[in-house]
Amino acid sequence: MTPARILITGASGCVGQYTAAWLLENSDAELLLWLRDPAKLTAISAQHPRVQLLVGDLRDPHCFANQLATVSRVIHTATAWGDPERAHQVNVVAVKTLLGLLNPEVLEQITYFSTASILNRDLQPLPEALAYGTEYIQTKAQCLQDLEHHPLADRIVAVFPTLVFGGRVDGTSPFPTSYLTEGLEEASRWLWLARWLRADASFHFIHAADIACICGHLATTPKLPNREAGQGAVRRLVMGQPAISVNQAIATLCRWRGLRQTPGLPLWGWLIEALIKVLPIEINAWDRFSIKQRHFVHDPITTPERVGGHSHAATLEAVLADSGLPQRGKVHNKG
Repeated sequence: MTPARILITGASGCVGQYTAAWLLENSDAELLLWLRDPAKLTAISAQHPRVQLLVGDLRDPHCFANQLATVSRVIHTATAWGDPERAHQVNVVAVKTLLGLLNPEVLEQITYFSTASILNRDLQPLPEALAYGTEYIQTKAQCLQDLEHHPLADRIVAVFPTLVFGGRVDGTSPFPTSYLTEGLEEASRWLWLARWLRADASFHFIHAADIACICGHLATTPKLPNREAGQGAVRRLVMGQPAISVNQAIATLCRWRGLRQTPGLPLWGWLIEALIKVLPIEINAWDRFSIKQRHFVHDPITTPERVGGHSHAATLEAVLADSGLPQRGKVHNKG
């Protein structure tokens, strides 16, 4: 059989590089890596015989029309945020243009990256994402809505990462450091306050290596019918480890950094509002919705084990060890 030709957009990003590395190690696929700056490709060699670079902006895909017409699988990780106009052009318009350049006679599957923030517990779209979301959240919600009615919808698997860790805090990993891993040191500096507080909230997380395992499996096996009930034409998979509470996360960080937890003060609504006014933070309408919702959990979730793989970092402790965040002695807290 002819090896698959897999296009990865956003290939120089954290998830993009973990995924490309997984495919080079675990498949014989030819990889077309779409990126803007080849210098940022640090985890794999651009000279690898199965790698071809497509250097350019996602908003100008026609210059790669010939290459796009040959791909059998697409892993679309590229995204934009910050500037509303650019976010719309990249997250909505460019996706439609890219799909229009693919050859339906060759194409087998598209793995489209969104964000778990736009889904409710049952993996249904949140109306609040379009109403209150940031430009990133709104454009992701809009694109998912559009894809449900796209002619290629039955070949699309939409994946929704939860909180993504990856790389190392000291930058010594060949893989780029995710924004969440970069923030671990800053979060550690606030433990002196966080250890006094208790919050009724929970969330999922996942390591970029585990995202790569899931997406690699999707890209190298036949596309299966959607087995999740209540979904549309586009299959939805939320990628994350089992949910943990904010209190569990703080306790884990305290143990890792050698701090003893204290009797907790519940974060009542009035106290949250007071902290917002006192601390140097700014919140928007989406932040307020998130604070009110508190529990960003989903069922079902997809781990590498669900697709026959093995998790690289199944626990927060494993994430911290992988991140290189210095461990400053273990403290055994009561309870």
